[in-house]
Amino acid sequence: MKKILLIALLFSLLLATSFLQPSLANMQVYCKNKCKGRCVKSRFPDKCIKYCEICCEECKCVPINMYENKHECPCYKDKKNNKGKSRCP
Repeated sequence: MKKILLIALLFSLLLATSFLQPSLANMQVYCKNKCKGRCVKSRFPDKCIKYCEICCEECKCVPINMYENKHECPCYKDKKNNKGKSRCP
């Protein structure tokens, strides 16, 4: 009986940790990789990556292609600068 309870406890802990958000270090690596892919065709890739990483860290997601699929990440899509234009590339 104790073995079953122990296994159930370990399983529930494992399941609970799978739903936790990634750590800050993992999020930075995730954002770097996603933004490199998103900004590869940009005229100004360094600037694109910089702003993309800022948006990614705030929104926890990045759309796939450079000019499309912003609907995949509503937070990313809805961020605007002081001129009303999209803040996230």
